Amino acid sequence: MISILLVDDEPRMLDLLSLYLVPLNFHCTKAYSGEEAITKISENHFDLILLDVMMPNMDGWETCKRIREFSDVPIIMVTARDQKSDIVKGLKYGSDDYITKPFHEEELVERIKAILRRTLPMERISFKGIIWDQQKHLVTFEDMPITLTPIEFSLLGLFLCNLNQVFSRDHLIQKVWGFQTITDGRTVDSHIRNLRDKIRKTGFPIDDYLKSVYGVGYKWVTN
Repeated sequence: MISILLVDDEPRMLDLLSLYLVPLNFHCTKAYSGEEAITKISENHFDLILLDVMMPNMDGWETCKRIREFSDVPIIMVTARDQKSDIVKGLKYGSDDYITKPFHEEELVERIKAILRRTLPMERISFKGIIWDQQKHLVTFEDMPITLTPIEFSLLGLFLCNLNQVFSRDHLIQKVWGFQTITDGRTVDSHIRNLRDKIRKTGFPIDDYLKSVYGVGYKWVTN
């Protein structure tokens, strides 16, 4: 599970971020000051930091600068300030990205995932006995190989990398087939059906996890 440290002096903002990120299978830890964040980072492993800028005593820029003295953990600065000079300052001190309040939750998640794709290449994913191995292009359930087409393999990997996220058919087409394809929603449904059938035959309860979202598309739930 991806571990994220949320740093903000406003408890309400920390609660909102956690409320949104936890159902997406991110493990969230809260820090209410720059000093507390530095202590937690020095004592624990985190895959990414969401760091507010406007905090008392030690602001986000100083916190980022101090973190960079001993850690290269990815940092996204989160703030209401959107002036170019502020963005440059954050990057200068070592942040990897910058997002301004108010922001759309989906934009934040996509920024997080973009950074994690660079820092945590998802070559091998495990889920309740299923192993999806990108390097070997192999899927197994309890050591039993599951023969999938390249499209089915990509669909499964996309779902397992994005637990609890709803994908519309158009979104799946863009992610798996690409923008230039003439594939339609019925083709997506056919591949999902085949993927379910193949995994179901191994004994894995696929219908408990790969769910249809009526009128929208599909998602893989963690239950």
